[in-house]
Order: sequence, then structure tokens, then C-alpha cells
Amino acid sequence: MRAIFGVLSLLIVVAIIGVLAKKQLSPAPVKVAPADAGLVFPAPAAGATPQQQSQQIQNQMRQSIENTMQQARPMPEDK
Repeated sequence: MRAIFGVLSLLIVVAIIGVLAKKQLSPAPVKVAPADAGLVFPAPAAGATPQQQSQQIQNQMRQSIENTMQQARPMPEDK
């Protein structure tokens, strides 16, 4: 009877360790910001050629990235 309880308790401990290990090894859920997270671009000029429209969109994206980089919090220095 004592041996049965010993083996049974070992199996329970192994099962608990297995569940905890599975939780630790599974990848953490990644939160993705919505595609329109504050990005609002005006429509390109109506009479512009496709090349000009493309250039306008590129400039707007560049400005948006630069603004975001300026607002980014600086990383603390390691001591």
C-alpha cells in the first residue's frame, strides 16, 4: 500500500512539472497594434500622376517614421 502511494505521488509530481514546463516553453502571446494605429494620411492630389502620388506617400511615411522615432523613449545606459 505504501509503494502504491509513493508511485502515485511521483506520477502526480511529474504531471505537475510537465504542465508547468509546457507553459514556460510555449511562446508568449504577441499583442499586435491595429494597422491604423494613429496613422492618418491625407489623400494624394487628384491631378497628380501615379509617380507623384507614390512620392507623396513615401514622404508622408518618412515623416511619420521620423516623428515616431523622435517620440521614442531613450534606452537607459547600462552601468
